Amino acid sequence: MTDVQIRNFSIIAHIDHGKSTLADRLLQATHAVSDREAKAQLLDSMDLERERGITIKASSVTVPHVHKGQQYMLNFIDTPGHVDFSYEVSRALKACEGAILVVDASQGVEAQTVVNAYLAIEQDLEIIPVLNKIDLPAARPDEIAMEVEQALGLPAEDCISVSAKTGQGIPELLDAICERLPSPRKPVTDKTRALIFDAIYDDYRGVIIYIRVFDGVLRVGEKIHMMGLGRTFQITELGKYMPKPVKVKELGPGETGYLVAAIKTLGDVRVGDTITRDLDPADEALEGYAPPNQMVFCDFYPATSDDGKTPDFEEMRDAMDRLALNDASYTYQAVHSEALGFGFRCGFLGLLHMDIIQERLEREGKLSVVQTAPTVSYKVLRRTKGGETELIEVHNPGDLPDPSTILEIREPICRVEVMTPVDKIGEVMKLSLERRGTYKSQTHISETRQLLTFEIPLAELIYDFYDKLKGLTSGYGTMDYEISGYHADNLVKVDILITGEPVEALALIAHKDRAAARGKLLLGRLRKVIDRHNFEIPLQAAIGGKIIARETIKAFRKDVTAKCYGGDVSRKRKLLDKQKKGKEKMKSIGSVNIPQKAFMAVLDSGE
Repeated sequence: MTDVQIRNFSIIAHIDHGKSTLADRLLQATHAVSDREAKAQLLDSMDLERERGITIKASSVTVPHVHKGQQYMLNFIDTPGHVDFSYEVSRALKACEGAILVVDASQGVEAQTVVNAYLAIEQDLEIIPVLNKIDLPAARPDEIAMEVEQALGLPAEDCISVSAKTGQGIPELLDAICERLPSPRKPVTDKTRALIFDAIYDDYRGVIIYIRVFDGVLRVGEKIHMMGLGRTFQITELGKYMPKPVKVKELGPGETGYLVAAIKTLGDVRVGDTITRDLDPADEALEGYAPPNQMVFCDFYPATSDDGKTPDFEEMRDAMDRLALNDASYTYQAVHSEALGFGFRCGFLGLLHMDIIQERLEREGKLSVVQTAPTVSYKVLRRTKGGETELIEVHNPGDLPDPSTILEIREPICRVEVMTPVDKIGEVMKLSLERRGTYKSQTHISETRQLLTFEIPLAELIYDFYDKLKGLTSGYGTMDYEISGYHADNLVKVDILITGEPVEALALIAHKDRAAARGKLLLGRLRKVIDRHNFEIPLQAAIGGKIIARETIKAFRKDVTAKCYGGDVSRKRKLLDKQKKGKEKMKSIGSVNIPQKAFMAVLDSGE
């Protein structure tokens, strides 16, 4: 045996094209796990991933393999497929030299397939296209290979046909990985440099850091220095996931693994930072990651759990800190609401990302959370007191400045690519134009499918656009989007008043032409989800001081005259007047209980 050859690669694909199943077969084919230990989605460690059947966190693993008498070390990362987790994919690709692009042989090239392929091309990675699920009766490997060539420019003859379910084609794929993917680059300096591409928190061992060594060697017992944060620690353990953790004495150039250094404070680690030796530090840090651009925002507040215990604000902060270490793509800051108390304003990459973060907070942090309706970020051009103009960013309608100072409101515009069957183009066009979309282009992918490109405001996308698209195309339509810029439009803030008091958590920003319809629709939804009280509850939508819509929740009414039989009518009138005065008093001092469903009613378009 000669020296060990290293191959670092990621498995990328559209959601549900078989990445995790392919990772399972690679682990079995290289005998990293026995047939007895094997199980579906082996690298998906979260219960949430198994329940939903999706990958949320990128998972790295190291396996040994022998090809033509040469020993290889294969370091690969199974990545998520959904558009909301593309930041996880970009981080994983930064630690690799190659990518396995998986395409479903029956479904073909999808919207996220194209996006992930371009992410790999931008990083200048070698790509091996793989046609998966060739065991299905509907598989069309030859047709799909031509789709890959037409949509992505990767030669059809380079595609490898496999079935991750049965194991067919896996040996050929392993040969291609060894022969076609490049070795890690040679070290450019003798000083040690390692990139932090992920981290998790362990109650007993502190922060566990996932690293890729680019230059030099890291050894157990050495003192290390975080170049970005300036912290110093001593390595207590180095290891690799194979896929079970295996301790090693050192990690050399091109290798990936984990590092433990008794790091107890979450703020001491930052994903994208460079680790070097403390005694002989590197002169320059490795290129880290561009900060993610959060576009969807909502508030999380502690809620009373089933056992009646209200979680402490500090408990919630601790849970947020731990989660932010493991998922660097969301942000949070403390806020206060008159109705809901102290909580956090959080920024996410998309709606699924928001949904996953809430569920992880509740499960991993053992919290009960109240969530407000999501909003997008706006840029507001306003006039200051000195007469000058300034551009500010607003993540919540309640933070909009005085309307008299606003010159214009700019909303985020998305470039949306929709892959649709040819016979559904008309319905997709209609849906996009109804959401204030602008048609841009149409690309021929195959005889049965087209790629349509639109520009649509992000605020219109987060209101069930994806659900409507799936319904219109019988589940065959897929979409991907990216923020292309901000555009000024005739936008106004719609306040929602309950018993005359504005509830900031229900306020929304809408196009002026649609504000009245949106306000009336929302009030109709609120009337159904807010419980009746002992007094009448007026619900109003207003733009500035002008009421544009109103609904009323009727009060419970007790029949106070039930016991009056016979006698003068004045007796009944006296009792009714007394009841009326009591309801007026109750209305002035009573508070309306607004349930969680009311905050989410903003999301329902009602179409």
